[in-house]
Amino acid sequence: MSTGSMWAKTELDVIVIGGGAAGMMAALQAAWAGARVALLEKNEKLGKKIYITGKGRCNVTNACDTEDFFRQVPRNSKFLNAAVRQFGYEDVTSLLSMLGTETKVERGNRVFPVSDKASDVTRALARGMKDAGVQVELNTAVKSVVKENGVFAVALAQGGMLYAKSVIVATGGLSYPSTGCTGDGYAFARENGHTITPLCGSLVGLTIDEKWPKLLMGLSLKNVRVSAVQGKKKIYDEQGEMLFTHFGVSGPLIIELSSHMPDDFASVNVTLDMKPALTSEQVDLRLQREFSENVRKQLSSVLVTLMPSRMGPVFAQLCGLSPEQPINQITREQRMTIGRMLKALPLHVTGTRPIEEAIVTRGGVNVLEVAPGTMMSKMTEGLFFAGEVLDVDAHTGGFNLQIAFSTGALAGRSAAAYTEEA
Repeated sequence: MSTGSMWAKTELDVIVIGGGAAGMMAALQAAWAGARVALLEKNEKLGKKIYITGKGRCNVTNACDTEDFFRQVPRNSKFLNAAVRQFGYEDVTSLLSMLGTETKVERGNRVFPVSDKASDVTRALARGMKDAGVQVELNTAVKSVVKENGVFAVALAQGGMLYAKSVIVATGGLSYPSTGCTGDGYAFARENGHTITPLCGSLVGLTIDEKWPKLLMGLSLKNVRVSAVQGKKKIYDEQGEMLFTHFGVSGPLIIELSSHMPDDFASVNVTLDMKPALTSEQVDLRLQREFSENVRKQLSSVLVTLMPSRMGPVFAQLCGLSPEQPINQITREQRMTIGRMLKALPLHVTGTRPIEEAIVTRGGVNVLEVAPGTMMSKMTEGLFFAGEVLDVDAHTGGFNLQIAFSTGALAGRSAAAYTEEA
């Protein structure tokens, strides 16, 4: 694998910019299709973001059916129809197996390497590229991508030019900048006539207007339900786990909710149901029973039967009550208020945490300007996009890596076919 040797005037078939999941898959597929391929990666190694996915284990894909996959993509899922159907999760696992990395399926259909090592996924793809003849250039940043006289001129940041019949931009988004994701691809897209939809973090914690979550920092709630309604439309309603933090809320439910939130956070009513297995009537009966059996106790000591002890005093105050208030002094109206808050505790979301903390980027190259059947630009012929640089993102569970692999495979094959015709 090369680490910097350049061919100043060599014309290639395909140049892939970015050595992450999408870029490596694109380069591999293009080379297998017979193209002369170079992959340019500005980091010192390939697949930096792959190494941190799945907490270092790499959740490579999800073994769900295709229709369920599309339900995990909140925006622009139809754009992925051709890519995912042509290269789905079974194609990913088969390819990795062929390259020497076996996979396993775990809870929620999440697929991991049997070794539980993300590095094995990167090594497998790197091995495949080497065997296919892909020229890999590390520590190689790109300054610009311009098409001149039917050929792409790729200017390198350290000086020099490379020329190719087609270019695949697979530079990632803005999440995890430590992995080299600094938005370079958006600049390349703009200089070739593309628009970039607004960028923000997705799969990230949410900031809350209220200060009380900070009092519960580090407390996790299991088997609760979080719902979000915009106008009359319910945009999210799922059960699982969440976490209180110094800035507001996080955890699996909240991270997933962030991918559904519109730009106007104030237009959405988010509520927390702490007793999703019970109806409002059943909650009230439970409260009546608890109160009747503990008439001499204080409210906070009874609330511990309904929630973590740390939350009891805070919850009592949210209901407008004192934690020390005797149970025998609580009115019917106050009991009903407690019941309503147990079933629908409001969370006034004000925004997301910084994009640097997000798992993926929301927004990117406008998919209306990219042909979904090939991943080729509608603005500049011969320019292709793959992965997180596109305005497509999904839930956690291997879906975003599958998007990277699917769009990368389609872009690679399409770029190789384009160069044959060019």
